Parts: sequence; C-alpha cells; structure tokens
Amino acid sequence: MEWTLGGLFAVSALLLIMSGIKGRKATKEELKEIDMIHVSTMNEIKDIKDSIRKMELDIEIITNESNLPISAEERIFRREVLDLYNRKYSIENIAGQKKVSENEIRQIIAPYITEKNERSKVTNEI
Repeated sequence: MEWTLGGLFAVSALLLIMSGIKGRKATKEELKEIDMIHVSTMNEIKDIKDSIRKMELDIEIITNESNLPISAEERIFRREVLDLYNRKYSIENIAGQKKVSENEIRQIIAPYITEKNERSKVTNEI
C-alpha cells in the first residue's frame, strides 16, 4: 500500500514536470506566431504608406500638369464636400454645414456624379 502510494506520487510529480515543459513550448510557439503576425502586419502598413505616398505624388503631378491653380484651402474644401456627399449627406445639408450655396455644392460634385441608367437586378426571380 505504501509502495503504491509512493509510486502514484512519483508518477504525478513526473506528469506535473512534463506538463510544465510542454506548456512552455506551447507558449514559445504562440509567441513566435504572434511575432510573425506582427511582422507581416507592419510590412503591410509600410506597403500601404508607400502606396499612399506614391498616390499623393501622382496627384501633385497631375494637378501641376493640368495648370489648374487651386489653393490648398480650396482643395481641402472640395475634399470635405466630396467626403460628405459620398457619405450620403444631402446637398442641402452640405451647403448648410459649409455655409455656401447649394449651386456651389452641385458644381463641385458634378464631375463626380455618375448617372445610373441600369436597373437593379431582381434577387428573388421566380
């Protein structure tokens, strides 16, 4: 009886040690995986920043070549108006918020409005 109890105690101590070792290995593997995800995310962020920088340079080149003198304030104003319009604000609300006439807002967004001549598809056709 004493030998059995001693044997069970020894086996339980051995299993406890093995469990601790496996747990450490698992956490090391999880940390490596987290590090890999972090590195790949940072690379994606870097790539996105590079593409944004290139787009900004392209826009600057296009505006310089088009010979349209637009001030920085005017460009920001147009960007804000287009952003509000793309977020489905009404022309009246945009004009009220920016304190300009509705005709000015219509003139700003006119080149960016696409006409929808197509019908929407019926999803539940019989």
